[in-house]
Amino acid sequence: MHDDLRVVFESRNRAACADRSLVLSAAGIPHQVVSDEGGSAIVVPAELSGQAAEELRLYDEENPPQQPKPAARIETMDPVPGVVAYLLVIVGVAWLDAAGAFGEIWRNVGRIDGELFRNGELWRSVTALTLHGGLEHLAGNIVFGALFGTFAGRFAGSGVAWLTILLCAALGNGVNTLLLEETHRSIGASTAVFAALGLASGFAWRARVFRDERWTYRVGPIVGGLALLMFTGTGDSNTDIGAHLMGFVAGFGGGVYLTRFKTRLQSDDLQRGAGVLAIGIITLCWVIALSS
Repeated sequence: MHDDLRVVFESRNRAACADRSLVLSAAGIPHQVVSDEGGSAIVVPAELSGQAAEELRLYDEENPPQQPKPAARIETMDPVPGVVAYLLVIVGVAWLDAAGAFGEIWRNVGRIDGELFRNGELWRSVTALTLHGGLEHLAGNIVFGALFGTFAGRFAGSGVAWLTILLCAALGNGVNTLLLEETHRSIGASTAVFAALGLASGFAWRARVFRDERWTYRVGPIVGGLALLMFTGTGDSNTDIGAHLMGFVAGFGGGVYLTRFKTRLQSDDLQRGAGVLAIGIITLCWVIALSS
């Protein structure tokens, strides 16, 4: 090697020096890689430094450094109003049911009934979501509904999240009822609870909230949602597993769809309008049920 040497490249990244060493070798330019604790450098004979620098410049132009992917940013919203409204609805209906308000047996007129649903009483897919079989049943849906509803509300906003949860849960109830025998009967907010879980999982997955190079992170929201579904959505023989699954699947689809409108979800008017519409749908369905 010549005594008169020039440094043409240096870096703390030894792999970068190794790549450029291959470039110079391919160009037939004698060189040497010198390394120490601070990194590595490439030196060449002084008379070849211009040619070496040009080869490395061309290499850098053809191989620009990859910019790191920006982290996905999701503007989270206040989930509290939606959760409070959910709790007021299911507790309020439970109280009216227990009191036999308006002289009606609320469970009879509002529960899912396979035969009556097939005969056109479609509102039952909504009213059944607000009924419960006892304090234990109600308490479970209060806890998990508030928990999963909080996740969904933070992503999609209180109004939009709960309107989507209501529609997806009603769809899940309807599909599950049509897949079962006409003797099928059910009540409970569990389908809505798992629609909320599905919405949060679908939104997080599609919006790439947990963006990472490894595929395990990219599918994390899906796996996590399914794990929670299996852990909390299956139980004794009285558990309507089909309704839970249908609610989760419908909610997941709803969450994926909502990511198309991420920037619009920040609108307070949209959130209020969606919340009022959700309450209106529930009220209308109960008015129809009690007057039929």
